[in-house]
Amino acid sequence: MLVTMSPTSNPPVEVTIYTTQVCPYCHAAKRLLERRGIAFVEVDVTADEARRAWLREVTGRPTVPQIFFGSEAVGGFDDLAALDRSGQLAPNHGTSEAALGPLASHGVSQ
Repeated sequence: MLVTMSPTSNPPVEVTIYTTQVCPYCHAAKRLLERRGIAFVEVDVTADEARRAWLREVTGRPTVPQIFFGSEAVGGFDDLAALDRSGQLAPNHGTSEAALGPLASHGVSQ
């Protein structure tokens, strides 16, 4: 799911969050994104060992949630919350590169 932006804005960056059903941090990360008005695609990896192995390979982390902005791994809930506290997770502006602001300088791209 993507946030609808005006025709003159940058295309939205797809946010993907990999979760499991029993993970409290996954639920917290989804709530934070929802509070900020940032649409996301959720991928439940509860019973998908192949996808979990891929996540470990790509992120170097064995835990969920794993959050991606476009193809760039942001990290887990603590990383997302830190971005929010620092003001780098633009509240209520969707997920265009302009809305992500300083995240673009952290390697987050479309």
